[in-house]
Amino acid sequence: MQYLFIGLGSLFVGLGVLGMVLPLLPTTPFLLLAAACYARGSDRFYRWLLSHPWFGDTIRRYRGGHGIPRRVRNRTILILWLTLVLSGLLLHHNAPVVRWWLLCLLLAVGLGVSTYLLRLPVDKTGDQ
Repeated sequence: MQYLFIGLGSLFVGLGVLGMVLPLLPTTPFLLLAAACYARGSDRFYRWLLSHPWFGDTIRRYRGGHGIPRRVRNRTILILWLTLVLSGLLLHHNAPVVRWWLLCLLLAVGLGVSTYLLRLPVDKTGDQ
Protein backbone atom coordinates (compact mmCIF):
# COMPACT_ATOMS: atom_id res chain seq x y z
CA MET A 1 0.00 0.00 0.00
CA GLN A 2 2.90 2.34 0.72
CA TYR A 3 4.05 2.25 -2.92
CA LEU A 4 0.50 2.81 -4.14
CA PHE A 5 0.19 5.97 -2.03
CA ILE A 6 3.59 7.23 -3.17
CA GLY A 7 2.66 6.58 -6.80
CA LEU A 8 -0.70 8.30 -6.47
CA GLY A 9 0.89 11.22 -4.63
CA SER A 10 3.43 11.63 -7.43
CA LEU A 11 0.68 11.46 -10.05
CA PHE A 12 -1.28 14.15 -8.21
CA VAL A 13 1.82 16.38 -7.93
CA GLY A 14 2.29 16.02 -11.69
CA LEU A 15 -1.34 16.93 -12.33
CA GLY A 16 -0.98 19.88 -9.95
CA VAL A 17 2.04 21.12 -11.88
CA LEU A 18 0.09 20.80 -15.14
CA GLY A 19 -2.72 22.75 -13.48
CA MET A 20 -0.34 25.65 -13.00
CA VAL A 21 -0.21 26.16 -16.77
CA LEU A 22 -3.51 24.71 -18.02
CA PRO A 23 -6.49 26.94 -17.19
CA LEU A 24 -9.13 24.23 -16.75
CA LEU A 25 -7.05 21.88 -14.62
CA PRO A 26 -7.08 22.78 -10.91
CA THR A 27 -3.80 22.92 -9.02
CA THR A 28 -4.71 23.09 -5.33
CA PRO A 29 -7.04 20.04 -5.15
CA PHE A 30 -4.39 17.86 -6.75
CA LEU A 31 -1.73 19.14 -4.36
CA LEU A 32 -4.02 18.44 -1.41
CA LEU A 33 -4.61 14.92 -2.71
CA ALA A 34 -0.87 14.47 -3.13
CA ALA A 35 -0.29 15.60 0.46
CA ALA A 36 -2.92 13.13 1.72
CA CYS A 37 -1.34 10.28 -0.25
CA TYR A 38 2.19 11.14 0.80
CA ALA A 39 1.09 11.41 4.44
CA ARG A 40 -0.06 7.79 4.23
CA GLY A 41 2.78 6.51 2.05
CA SER A 42 6.01 8.32 2.88
CA ASP A 43 6.91 10.78 5.60
CA ARG A 44 9.90 11.90 3.54
CA PHE A 45 7.79 12.81 0.46
CA TYR A 46 5.19 14.46 2.68
CA ARG A 47 7.83 16.67 4.33
CA TRP A 48 9.28 17.46 0.90
CA LEU A 49 5.88 18.59 -0.39
CA LEU A 50 5.17 20.74 2.67
CA SER A 51 8.57 22.41 2.44
CA HIS A 52 8.47 22.91 -1.35
CA PRO A 53 8.80 26.62 -2.22
CA TRP A 54 5.94 26.55 -4.76
CA PHE A 55 3.50 24.10 -3.16
CA GLY A 56 4.18 24.06 0.56
CA ASP A 57 2.63 27.38 1.50
CA THR A 58 -0.67 26.56 -0.23
CA ILE A 59 -0.97 23.23 1.55
CA ARG A 60 0.03 24.63 4.94
CA ARG A 61 -2.47 27.50 4.62
CA TYR A 62 -5.27 25.10 3.74
CA ARG A 63 -4.44 22.73 6.58
CA GLY A 64 -4.28 25.67 8.99
CA GLY A 65 -7.77 26.88 8.02
CA HIS A 66 -6.51 30.15 6.55
CA GLY A 67 -8.05 31.80 3.54
CA ILE A 68 -6.44 32.79 0.29
CA PRO A 69 -4.42 36.03 0.11
CA ARG A 70 -6.41 38.74 -1.69
CA ARG A 71 -3.68 39.42 -4.24
CA VAL A 72 -3.40 35.70 -5.08
CA ARG A 73 -7.18 35.41 -5.45
CA ASN A 74 -7.38 38.47 -7.69
CA ARG A 75 -4.43 37.39 -9.81
CA THR A 76 -5.93 33.91 -10.19
CA ILE A 77 -9.27 35.32 -11.35
CA LEU A 78 -7.54 37.64 -13.82
CA ILE A 79 -5.43 34.84 -15.31
CA LEU A 80 -8.46 32.54 -15.44
CA TRP A 81 -10.53 35.02 -17.45
CA LEU A 82 -7.65 35.98 -19.74
CA THR A 83 -7.03 32.34 -20.63
CA LEU A 84 -10.75 31.61 -21.04
CA VAL A 85 -11.23 34.59 -23.37
CA LEU A 86 -8.11 33.63 -25.32
CA SER A 87 -9.32 30.03 -25.55
CA GLY A 88 -12.73 31.20 -26.78
CA LEU A 89 -11.17 33.47 -29.40
CA LEU A 90 -8.77 30.78 -30.63
CA LEU A 91 -11.56 28.24 -30.72
CA HIS A 92 -13.80 30.58 -32.70
CA HIS A 93 -10.99 31.66 -35.04
CA ASN A 94 -9.81 28.13 -35.84
CA ALA A 95 -13.31 26.65 -36.05
CA PRO A 96 -15.73 29.37 -37.17
CA VAL A 97 -18.71 27.06 -36.73
CA VAL A 98 -18.00 26.63 -33.05
CA ARG A 99 -20.73 24.89 -31.18
CA TRP A 100 -22.45 27.36 -28.90
CA TRP A 101 -22.24 24.87 -26.05
CA LEU A 102 -18.42 25.00 -26.06
CA LEU A 103 -18.48 28.74 -25.47
CA CYS A 104 -21.18 28.25 -22.82
CA LEU A 105 -18.97 25.64 -21.17
CA LEU A 106 -16.05 28.08 -21.02
CA LEU A 107 -18.34 30.73 -19.57
CA ALA A 108 -19.76 28.29 -16.99
CA VAL A 109 -16.26 27.23 -15.89
CA GLY A 110 -15.20 30.85 -15.53
CA LEU A 111 -18.28 31.79 -13.52
CA GLY A 112 -18.08 28.69 -11.34
CA VAL A 113 -14.39 29.05 -10.49
CA SER A 114 -14.70 32.81 -9.96
CA THR A 115 -17.67 32.33 -7.63
CA TYR A 116 -15.77 29.69 -5.68
CA LEU A 117 -12.70 31.91 -5.33
CA LEU A 118 -14.72 34.96 -4.32
CA ARG A 119 -16.47 32.99 -1.58
CA LEU A 120 -13.21 31.83 0.01
CA PRO A 121 -12.17 33.67 3.16
CA VAL A 122 -9.47 36.26 2.61
CA ASP A 123 -6.24 35.81 4.56
CA LYS A 124 -5.14 39.33 5.41
CA THR A 125 -1.71 38.17 6.62
CA GLY A 126 -0.88 37.04 3.07
CA ASP A 127 -1.45 40.53 1.64
CA GLN A 128 1.69 41.94 3.20
